Amino acid sequence: MRIAQIAPLYESCPPQLYGGTERVVSYLTEELVRMGHDVTLFASGDSQTKASLVSGCKRALRLDSSVTDPLAYHMIMMSRVFQRARDFDILHFHTDYLHYPTFATSPLPVVTTLHGRQDLPDLPAVYREFRDTPLVSISDHQRLPLPRANWIRTIHHGLPDDTLCMGAGDGGYLAFIGRVSPEKRLDRAIEIAGAAGIRLKVAAKIDRADRAYFHEVIEPLLSDGVEFIGEINETQKRDFLGRARALLFPIDWPEPFGLVMIEAMACGTPVLAFNCGSVPEVIDNGVSGVVVSSMDEAHAALPGVLGLDRHQVRARFEERFTVRRMAQDYVDLYSELTRPVVVPLARAASPIAANAPGLYPAIPIAAAAPVASAV
Repeated sequence: MRIAQIAPLYESCPPQLYGGTERVVSYLTEELVRMGHDVTLFASGDSQTKASLVSGCKRALRLDSSVTDPLAYHMIMMSRVFQRARDFDILHFHTDYLHYPTFATSPLPVVTTLHGRQDLPDLPAVYREFRDTPLVSISDHQRLPLPRANWIRTIHHGLPDDTLCMGAGDGGYLAFIGRVSPEKRLDRAIEIAGAAGIRLKVAAKIDRADRAYFHEVIEPLLSDGVEFIGEINETQKRDFLGRARALLFPIDWPEPFGLVMIEAMACGTPVLAFNCGSVPEVIDNGVSGVVVSSMDEAHAALPGVLGLDRHQVRARFEERFTVRRMAQDYVDLYSELTRPVVVPLARAASPIAANAPGLYPAIPIAAAAPVASAV
């Protein structure tokens, strides 16, 4: 199958440091190549892939201080996808809604995985306008704010089973990975670790928008029991998570998925997580971690989390969250969306096809929208 994967440009695929969406796109792309598919990755020019790479910018936008308007480079990339569209059997977007005006009426199969939160106030208007766009959610909870959107599948993330390996948990510390932001609640993690008398290691990035929060709220909480090490790469993550006694995930927002939870599970490291967003879908309570709803519950649950069998944690990862499972789920979906549908000759031509003669094939076609309601 000829597959286009279209990634955001904020990070490379895979990211050099922090980055969730682009990391998942990278894992999916490489596994699809391994499965024998002809894959083209639209991403930043510093991405590393075995697929064919079409760049939308020279390097990851977050790391390029010369970039002031990220949207400009995403528009360039969308143009390049449009020019190449007829080379593919399916276009798989990971770029929120940026491509909808161009591809919503495409007669070619198009699918979009939404990676972010969907409870923002302006999104219902977007999905009223583009109500037929086929969407994949990364958790069932992610769908709740947009119940009338055209959700056709939930596909949980997956990781290569050899990227992060089983660790002994012998480092004597608790781990926190993520962004330093109000919704990630590093302050809770510091309190939980401090009350338990266990060191906390923090591997986190600080976005420009969160610098004031870090200085005003988090810095005063830092002590000898908290080690702030900043962003880490995949190699460092193996040791960081593998040696941790547990991962603290004390979030306070509708988490769409929470990639770090399954990264910890891949290392055999149990997770103490707050009951927000996707958390109950990802954590098997009492097996791969414990889900709590308050700080009192978190303090009480930590000893039990530390006592969970690390081999069982790893086993649950292998059962549910490998990249092989994720990629096969997507291939099954691609097959459904590319199933030929004969369109009556009297049917009006797509506006895109009419405006760009020869870009898309004529009937019969494989169309995403008519199939979506049956998926």
